[in-house]
Amino acid sequence: MPDKRTDEQSVPARPVSAAAQRDHDEYHSELPPHTIDNLAAALPESLSVPIEVTAMPRRAVVAPGRSTNGAVTPMTRGVSSPATHTVEISTPAPTRAAGASSAIESLSRTDTASSVRRDRTRSENTNTPESAAMLTSDRLLAVNRKTRKAPQGTWPEFVYALTLHLVNLGDSAKVQAHKEMDERIRRQFEGGTRFVPILTRKGGVGKTTVTTLLGMALADAREDRIIAIDANPDRGTLSERVSKQTRSTVRDVVTKAASIGNFTDFSTLVSRDETRLDILASDTDPLLSEAFDENDYNVVADLAARYYSIALTDCGTGIVHSVMRATLQRADSIVIVSGGSVDEARLASETLTWLEANGYGELVRNAIVALNTATQGTNLVRLEEIESHFRSRVREIVRIPYDPQLAAGSVVSYKDLKPITRLAARTLAELVVEGLPADRNL
Repeated sequence: MPDKRTDEQSVPARPVSAAAQRDHDEYHSELPPHTIDNLAAALPESLSVPIEVTAMPRRAVVAPGRSTNGAVTPMTRGVSSPATHTVEISTPAPTRAAGASSAIESLSRTDTASSVRRDRTRSENTNTPESAAMLTSDRLLAVNRKTRKAPQGTWPEFVYALTLHLVNLGDSAKVQAHKEMDERIRRQFEGGTRFVPILTRKGGVGKTTVTTLLGMALADAREDRIIAIDANPDRGTLSERVSKQTRSTVRDVVTKAASIGNFTDFSTLVSRDETRLDILASDTDPLLSEAFDENDYNVVADLAARYYSIALTDCGTGIVHSVMRATLQRADSIVIVSGGSVDEARLASETLTWLEANGYGELVRNAIVALNTATQGTNLVRLEEIESHFRSRVREIVRIPYDPQLAAGSVVSYKDLKPITRLAARTLAELVVEGLPADRNL
């Protein structure tokens, strides 16, 4: 009987059952998404791989003790010739689940957005040149044990010292909140100096004190220049809140305006305190101060706009003097100072009414009321009712607490103020910066 040589026959593909196909699809749907959107489409139609395999010797088996002619013969072995097998591997296209498809699309969008952010941060593929302010230490320095700053706060500092600088828990929550407020106060501006007048219709409510606190808080947190201009038509006292380094006044600035060619020239006319706040004093002679008018203020403001990022203006008593119109025309935001008594709160509210009636309604809506609680009669008035009234008219209200150093009316040392007073000053600074336009060119 002729031998049947199965090695000369091709191996047929095994049919796949419906259950096996369903398991196969579920397996592929659980695989993580590939970077290629359609992996199956990217493969060739067939992955047939020719494999040369030497067939094993085939054993011919006959019944024991019998031959083909009926005689009893010993068992014999038959050896077949080598043959070649062709194995064909077919890959069915995997069916992707809806969730996997959406995940791939989401991943693609995320990769695109991340690429855009990286390009913007590194100034790659962008046509807009970066300023020097973009070269920050956070961006350029790799964070490791050598470059990471030592933690601040009682417990983190203790652990850091105890472990010989091996364990850095980071700053405490209080320190982190302080630094976050600093970042908000340090917001950068484009398009020129921002002018912020501090005004009210009534004198003696602490307007000069608020100007000093606001200027010190801004100068202490920010890295650019801050100036406070005493534009009081009467005898102003703003310069007496810092250690005087010059006897120059706004009158000297107007007189020497033509010869001021750089910041060094201008800096000789101002006094600077420990927080780097520059203060330009008003004239001490009442006759000369009356001569300081709208045109003179514009000369001073134009010079300040060359060298400073924020200019505060102590407007003095009243709102109808000659300098007020020029001050309000340049104003980007305003601070209204109110005392804690009934008449002081009423006059502050009337100031807002006057501003609205004279075309400054937008400034009123963006205004901040500094409620000075150190004035007389504060302990007899419900301050929450005053705040409720002003909250319906302005953007924010900040309470300025009583501080012995401020009550003395002398030189103010910012670092020696009570913590609650510094916090109020920083809160006022944060709110003022928040209301200033970031870019006038938009």
